[in-house]
Amino acid sequence: MPNTLSFSDDGLELTKTSEGLRLIAYQDSVGVWTIGYGHTGPDVQHGLTITEDQAIELLKNDIATAAAAVNKLVTVQLKQHQFDALVDFVFNLGSARLKSSRLLRKLNAGDVAGAAEQFLVWVRAGDQVLPGLVTRRKAERAMFLALEGAAQGNSAGTYT
Repeated sequence: MPNTLSFSDDGLELTKTSEGLRLIAYQDSVGVWTIGYGHTGPDVQHGLTITEDQAIELLKNDIATAAAAVNKLVTVQLKQHQFDALVDFVFNLGSARLKSSRLLRKLNAGDVAGAAEQFLVWVRAGDQVLPGLVTRRKAERAMFLALEGAAQGNSAGTYT
């Protein structure tokens, strides 16, 4: 049975915290133009400014795309906290990276613990290990492994 989950408030907090909010376009660590809560694309260029409301709208659209990809690619039943961690991962890295990953292969084979360890592999931007990515992957892994009862009603900060 395919997943039809929606991103939760806990997941949204993880993404917002990991990305931070910037209302003026900037180049990320590998030179990609970015704005808002980590939004990228051909619409983001030098000099672009947006409002916080626009940043939230862009985030919702980007999250919807990431959530749809997770629902499509994962063939095993997910718990909410696992789904949220995977959506944040896809939001940050893109669905193609999840699709070709050992993380997805292990998860779809039922190896949840093995899949969780794979989050920690994705900490490089270019050839560099970035401390921010290490922190983010640890938070995603913690959320992914959280007990369902502990994951409900807590902010993403609980998982770090």
